[in-house]
Amino acid sequence: MSATLRLDRLVGREVHTAGKRRVGRLEEFRAVLRGNSWVVTDYVIGAAGLTERLGLGVRQILGMKQAGGYVARWDQLDLSDPDHPRLTCPVEELRRE
Repeated sequence: MSATLRLDRLVGREVHTAGKRRVGRLEEFRAVLRGNSWVVTDYVIGAAGLTERLGLGVRQILGMKQAGGYVARWDQLDLSDPDHPRLTCPVEELRRE
């Protein structure tokens, strides 16, 4: 399925599990260029995404070695309701970052 979604609508949204447990905020996106379109491959959830977006300098200033958070593949996040993103898998299946 191909869909267009404004990423600025998603930044900062809380991500929940299917059981309504809070996982963290959607902070960053990873994408690849395919033809004339950008395709999101990963969603970064939590502090790891925030520090990735703000850059290495922020981590150095704050003395952070690892920010903590999760990376969800494109197929592990349900965005059918962009205001309430939710995981399509258990948290344990996400990559730790």
